[in-house]
Amino acid sequence: MAETINQYSKHHSDPPERVRISSRGLVIENGNVLLSHEVNTGVYMSPGGGLESGETLEECCVRELCEETGYIVKPLEHFITVNEYCFETMYVSNYFICERVGESAQALTETEIDHGITPEWVDLKKAVEIFGAYSSKREDHASLYLREFTVLKKYLEKKNENNDV
Repeated sequence: MAETINQYSKHHSDPPERVRISSRGLVIENGNVLLSHEVNTGVYMSPGGGLESGETLEECCVRELCEETGYIVKPLEHFITVNEYCFETMYVSNYFICERVGESAQALTETEIDHGITPEWVDLKKAVEIFGAYSSKREDHASLYLREFTVLKKYLEKKNENNDV
């Protein structure tokens, strides 16, 4: 069973007015992690997105990573769930450790196109540095970056425990 972490931003509703459930993928190859980079906003995040009706968390992960990055993945492990309370919404982000098994075409939404979503392979230590700067971001991005920082640190802790770094 995946570990669950609760994270609260400075301004959050208790209880939240909305809940958004999503799946995200951690795809790590040769010391690099696959990230979605919003080139037009400068924001990085793990690729993923919202759960659709009738979809499993694993199916959501596969679909979202293919749409955002053009990579076909196989979820190997439900690694961690982060309940992120930010403003009026609780974002439930289910992270899966994934293996890349193929390629396809991106299928971006209009918003993702506007934001300039681009898949980027980033050195894992550099990604931790990027997300570690969460305190310098505006509140909504700070929450996102803290979530990503926490997940990557947990991933590295697990790998160190298993001597797999």
